[in-house]
Amino acid sequence: MQDALFVVLGLLLLILGGNWLLKAAVALSLRLNIPKIVIGMTVVSFATSAPELIVSINAALDGFPDLALGNVVGSNIANLGLVLGITIVLGHMDVRKSFYTTDWPVMMLASLMFFGFIYFDQELQRYEGMAMVVFLFLFLVYLLRFQKTAVVDEMPEDDVPLPLYKTVLYLGIGGAALWGGSELLIEGAVGLATFYGVSERVIAITVVSVGTSIPELAASVIAVMKKEKAISLGNLIGSNIFNLLAVLGITSMITPIRVMDTGLLTNDIFWMLGISFIILPLVFLPRGLRLGWRDGIALLAGYIIFVYLTVQ
Repeated sequence: MQDALFVVLGLLLLILGGNWLLKAAVALSLRLNIPKIVIGMTVVSFATSAPELIVSINAALDGFPDLALGNVVGSNIANLGLVLGITIVLGHMDVRKSFYTTDWPVMMLASLMFFGFIYFDQELQRYEGMAMVVFLFLFLVYLLRFQKTAVVDEMPEDDVPLPLYKTVLYLGIGGAALWGGSELLIEGAVGLATFYGVSERVIAITVVSVGTSIPELAASVIAVMKKEKAISLGNLIGSNIFNLLAVLGITSMITPIRVMDTGLLTNDIFWMLGISFIILPLVFLPRGLRLGWRDGIALLAGYIIFVYLTVQ
């Protein structure tokens, strides 16, 4: 009963936090006069990746490396399969060329870097984590200097500037609500899953990863409802990049992470690479530079198959 209550309270906090964070992100983009996609891929992405960072560091330090790794790999799969799938089922998304010239290639490069570091020796070393963090820093410098809007903002007239104190307040309480909500959701979900005797890796790759992806889902669905799709797409791509480079990079710098359950390397990591790759052809087919409801259904179907195969 207590675990179920934690799940419900966690979901409520995450939805409220996503709304507050989105308000702050829009206000920041207006105040700083920079593209919303940049705000989505920095401020919002970092805030919604904070639960993954906290969970992964704690798990690695407590001697549960598969929880740390599975959390991130599963979250990246959930962000694209589940969250992006639901988002574009609710409304189509028009994409500009900077998506495939910058954002998607960086996400794939980060994914391949992680794959190369961990697949052959089954361990993420401190110096490899440092290389990932340096790559993230260079990407953010480039992003803030050169990146242009990657998605059309359909309703710019809805953008209302906020006083600075309100922007900071929304940013603070939004981030805190997302963090607290994720903590409650994870604790409740893991408690329920453990009660039914599910393995550590399966818990991490499904329950925990979905729990830590709820902030992305909340922020993205609210963004679509408010026609702020630039933040929605940027948030998801940015979160995947942050998950790999910041979360695993920082965690492995604190303590090396070693794979215990080889299912992560024989199954999960290939699903992550595959679903990350398939976003590019989906953007071009059947109509160029657009993600629509058919693409969303395909992504959701892929995610359901992944979860089914993982829990078998």
